[in-house]
Amino acid sequence: MFSGIVEEAAVVTGLQKENGNLHITLRCSFTNELKIDQSVSHNGVCLTVVNISGDEYTVTAIQETLERSNLGLLNLGDKVNVERSMLINGRLDGHIVQGHVDQTAVCTNVEETEGSWRYTFEYVFDEDKAREGYVTVEKGSVTVNGVSLTVCHSQDNSFEVAIIPYTHEHTNFHQIEYGSVVNLEFDIVGKYLSRMIKYAVDK
Repeated sequence: MFSGIVEEAAVVTGLQKENGNLHITLRCSFTNELKIDQSVSHNGVCLTVVNISGDEYTVTAIQETLERSNLGLLNLGDKVNVERSMLINGRLDGHIVQGHVDQTAVCTNVEETEGSWRYTFEYVFDEDKAREGYVTVEKGSVTVNGVSLTVCHSQDNSFEVAIIPYTHEHTNFHQIEYGSVVNLEFDIVGKYLSRMIKYAVDK
């Protein structure tokens, strides 16, 4: 379980394909605090640490993950938003994030507005999935590349988010531009509510 509060943007230092899997090696400041089998969020995708060497660690993304997320598009030197799992006695500064990416979205606009940035993202709208809570709502929460954000201008297939300077600098949002592909995780609370409403209506 994660909160969507990114700890830092780790740098991709190695990419190795093995059959349908991709081994991703990254460098970050807290590598010495990691251990094998630990879960870490990468652009919002929960992956398991499989190797640690010096200030670098490796995780493996399987084919399904590569098809559902933007991890298969990574190149050496890219920055990846990373977050370790939430401490049970910590504050929930973002929202409940599972690290299970639902789908990708494409950045269609970036606008700087008096020191902050507004990003617009579009995604493929599926009416059946929307009934199950795979949508955004005005002032609700959404996870973009692992970052917990508040939605504005929510539409069926698009939404906007506002990014403050700190988030812009300390995550990979400063690398997102028109055409960039990002990972989305819709709010799990909305998914549960949609499912419960569906069962109530069906009965």
